[in-house]
Amino acid sequence: MSFELSAEHETFRKSVREFAEGEIAPHAAQWDREHHFPTDVVQKMGGLGLMGLTAPEEFGGAGLSGEEGGFTSLCIAIEEIGRVDQSMGITLEAAVGLGINPILTFGTDEQKQQLLPDLVAGRTLAGFGLTEPGAGSDAGATKTKAELVDGEWVVNGSKQFITNSGSDITSLVTVTARTGTRDSGKAEISTIIVPSGTPGFTAEKAYDKLGWHASDTHPLSFEGVRVPEANLLGTRGKGFAQFLATLDDGRVAIAALAVGCIQACLDMSLQYAGERTTFGVPIGSKQGVAFQIADLEVMLEASRLLTYKAAAMKDNGAPMQQFKQAAAVAKLYATESAVTATRIATQVFGGYGFMEEYPVARFYRDAKVLEIGEGTSEVQRMLIARGKGLPVE
Repeated sequence: MSFELSAEHETFRKSVREFAEGEIAPHAAQWDREHHFPTDVVQKMGGLGLMGLTAPEEFGGAGLSGEEGGFTSLCIAIEEIGRVDQSMGITLEAAVGLGINPILTFGTDEQKQQLLPDLVAGRTLAGFGLTEPGAGSDAGATKTKAELVDGEWVVNGSKQFITNSGSDITSLVTVTARTGTRDSGKAEISTIIVPSGTPGFTAEKAYDKLGWHASDTHPLSFEGVRVPEANLLGTRGKGFAQFLATLDDGRVAIAALAVGCIQACLDMSLQYAGERTTFGVPIGSKQGVAFQIADLEVMLEASRLLTYKAAAMKDNGAPMQQFKQAAAVAKLYATESAVTATRIATQVFGGYGFMEEYPVARFYRDAKVLEIGEGTSEVQRMLIARGKGLPVE
């Protein structure tokens, strides 16, 4: 059984790599230092068609079917962008997986016609408001409320760690909120579309993060925010199930971002090990260094195969439980490998690896959140164990 990419996919990879190396790589360090979100480059990614790889042609997308590997193409794009800058990689991943995908999957025809063309073209971005101060991995503990009053949803609450939620081109956020109580006593959770600029909706000051300095991430507050009843996304009370489905795809995309990180670590380490000399010979001739680089190659190959296996399952319509299991496995292994890869690369560079003038320091800072976002490593292990029939809590 082979997971080799098609010739079309490899051609696409080359075009994205050229864009990444030409438009992003020369500026990534400066954006990181200045915590700058490069709106113009994000919109160029949209112009290149990267936001629309999984969207139908009627909304300006590529119209790639599953058989044509639309989701696999998205993972390739995220990997290649993430290979030069993890901040721009997560911007693309969130723009499609968390911004476009919920509307494309659960939106009404009217919502799609109104919102998707600008999102798919990269003219605007959308955020996905799920996490709260007391509801991260336990998303069912959502406290944000949306009450239906006189034909409008009145939203009150807060969200945190929301990507693409407060940029100059953010047009909306989709927000999970309690909209009632079920007969069982559990909260009824639905998803509401809240346009940017709606009175009472505030994207608070951007976070001062450990990494991903060039990505746009904010806490959000909602105080008496009123939007039309028609802004309900999907079926009332199905918000919890909708976000779970959204995260399944997102986990594979995050794994692709991790693959890009590992590839960067391998590339940088190989180059440095061939150029840096000690005792008259390149450090790559020393087993202590060479074996670490060999470990990077193993982690890269395994992570890439797991990631693109899961992507192919998505494209080919594999049974949902099988796909969910593959997504969790890929996300867990690739992200934990990425963190290890940045540690190895930093060690290969020695003292220079601790200096911000070298990209390995940036990748080291950026990698840790891969184990946290879109389901922590602990959540992935729980899902994998449950998939094997264990009643783990």
